[in-house]
Amino acid sequence: MHRPRQGRLRCLTIALLGVGAVPTAAFAQFGSLTAPHSGGQVRTDQPVTFSADSIEYDKEHNLVIASGHVEAWQNGHVLRADRITFDRNTGVAAATGHVVLLEPDGEVMFADYAEMRNNMSDGILKDVRALLQQNGKMAANGAQRTGGQINELSKAVYSTCNVCAKHPDRPLLWQIRADSIVEDMEHKKIEYHDAELQMFGIPVAYFPYFWNADPSVRRQSGLLPPLMGSATGLGAFYGQPWYQVIDDQSDATFIPMITTQAGPQIDVEYRRRFNDGTFLANVSTGYLDGSMQGTLATRGQFNYDDTWRWGFDVNRASSSNYVNYFHQTEALNGDLNILSSQIYLEGFGQGSYTRLDTKFYQGLTNAINSSSLPTVLPRYEYSYFGLPDSLGGRFSMSTQNFNVIRSDGTNTRRAALTMDWERPFIGMLGDLWKITLHGDAAAYNAADFNLLPNWAPTAYIQSARALPQAALDFRWPFMRDSGAWGSQLIEPHVQLILAPQVGDSQNRLYPNEDSLDFEFTDANLFGFNRFAGIDRLEGGPRANVALHGAWYLGGTTFDGLIGQSYRTNKDNAFPEASGLHDQVSDVVARATITPTRWLDLTYRTRLRNTDLATRFVDAVATVGVPKLSVSAGYLYTNFDPYYFYDQPPPPPPGNPYYVPRNEITMTASSNWGTYRFTGFLRRDLQTGQMVAAGGDAIYEDECFIFDLRAFRRYTSLNGDSGATAVLFLLTFKTIGQFGYRAM
Repeated sequence: MHRPRQGRLRCLTIALLGVGAVPTAAFAQFGSLTAPHSGGQVRTDQPVTFSADSIEYDKEHNLVIASGHVEAWQNGHVLRADRITFDRNTGVAAATGHVVLLEPDGEVMFADYAEMRNNMSDGILKDVRALLQQNGKMAANGAQRTGGQINELSKAVYSTCNVCAKHPDRPLLWQIRADSIVEDMEHKKIEYHDAELQMFGIPVAYFPYFWNADPSVRRQSGLLPPLMGSATGLGAFYGQPWYQVIDDQSDATFIPMITTQAGPQIDVEYRRRFNDGTFLANVSTGYLDGSMQGTLATRGQFNYDDTWRWGFDVNRASSSNYVNYFHQTEALNGDLNILSSQIYLEGFGQGSYTRLDTKFYQGLTNAINSSSLPTVLPRYEYSYFGLPDSLGGRFSMSTQNFNVIRSDGTNTRRAALTMDWERPFIGMLGDLWKITLHGDAAAYNAADFNLLPNWAPTAYIQSARALPQAALDFRWPFMRDSGAWGSQLIEPHVQLILAPQVGDSQNRLYPNEDSLDFEFTDANLFGFNRFAGIDRLEGGPRANVALHGAWYLGGTTFDGLIGQSYRTNKDNAFPEASGLHDQVSDVVARATITPTRWLDLTYRTRLRNTDLATRFVDAVATVGVPKLSVSAGYLYTNFDPYYFYDQPPPPPPGNPYYVPRNEITMTASSNWGTYRFTGFLRRDLQTGQMVAAGGDAIYEDECFIFDLRAFRRYTSLNGDSGATAVLFLLTFKTIGQFGYRAM
């Protein structure tokens, strides 16, 4: 026997010594040992390079013995041990003492002893522990490796839970204990035989056989967590989803469901990603209320180039009962009372945007007359915002043109143009000025003009109009520094607008499609038009005035505004309850108070100009820190605009338009480490009834999620008496989910 060579021996190559697979997770620790990546396969034609503190050559028994911090690698696979003995007669490599195998897929295996052969593709290991991706961990009495692709562990345990540092003997939150676990490294699959699921060391479920994808796999075909529970109209139900990977760009989910009160149902969702966009299609069909029903939801968006893209969004359903009973709310976009569909083309330029689209609507509730819903076929819009010109001003323009068709109601065609030119100035005393030239123009052609939402005296109209306006805007901020008392701001704001009178004749001459809803607040006090669009215009000379004040004191902020609008004549285009009908408008005000980081208050109001009676309130308060935060909101309006256009104006006495909206909402949330809680409620103070309430309680750690949700709708939908939904979901990370929901 030769004498051992002392010292650290580096980069000694032995072509006959094969080394098994080892994960990429250790490459950061042993970066100096990393060889070129080979795609995870051990190639016999590649040499093995290793280093050790000492090497012995036993020519008599044909052995190579490496000891002391032995590190060997081949094609990115690394083996570490205190001692490795290679028998050149049998091709067996025996590793002892702190054996570590690292594989390129991220897995790390530890063992007290390993005996490998056939270039490390076959072998046995004793007292094995393995670290997988996503915090996966396995332990076993022993393991057998076959073909470099199959690891069979006997008397094994799997979990993603961490061992308690203070109490290492305490049982894990959950673990799977199996007679054997087979790890298929080629197909990225872990199989369990004769297994039981334990929580806190207590068996809760038994499985003769089941499998899950390796934690390193992002997408794998197979069964998903079942859907089970009970629901109004369905009774008890059970659905078993199946996830199918089609290729690298597409996949699908199939969910067949059986119920005790309704018929069977199946839901199919297909998803595909292209180089230039994405596509999704969801189709479901089932038996409900004595007939076959279903839903269709499909959407896509595709880029033509860096400037243009097009897309579509289609949502259709046979009935609201089918949507709610079969839980199709996740598939359909938007308001489930009115489903919208569209196809569009849009472009983006420097300072410009253009869009051409077509929109369709479907009403699902009895309160909505589908024949009154519009079909927009088509709509075109363009906007442009220019650079400063030689005079220091900026020009902007926009156009919105559409063709609206109704089976029951006004059919409207409109071409419109809005233009602005703005020039700001700064005075010698810090006063701020702005001159604005503004113009609106529109041409109309309307049939059935005497039906909703216009109720005009004639059935057909063809008209055009233009309204030029000019405004002078003046602000003069006064700021004072008070040292320890912070700084204070007082800023008067005046806007003078010159424009021709419009009058209430516009209600008889021009259709209204884009100005059906409005609310006069501080947000639109300064503006050429308080209506949302241009189908209704605000004209005549007028002045908008306000006083803005603020106090900045360290981290405390007080900010407020109070203002009013004055005009030379009444404007009958605005309803009397709106606050803009008279020559002197209602008083609008806003106050924001942030005294600390954990308190924020915002209050908006509108007060009648004659007696300061409250006509509008929008208040929001948020109190708390991440550990506990509470938000409350209050809304009050003296009329309900949703009922203004459903019959010929003015609304008769007793019409729901005159019934105030008066409601309160409240939400609360808490985050305590692994625990999260949220809750909300909404109550109609006008009727003294609850509208909705719900909550969500979640526990999440490194290996487990428990989610309990509850929701109660108190209002009636299609004649029902409300609905209650309860869901709990258990997620065992990397393994799967189990849940239950009732409705």
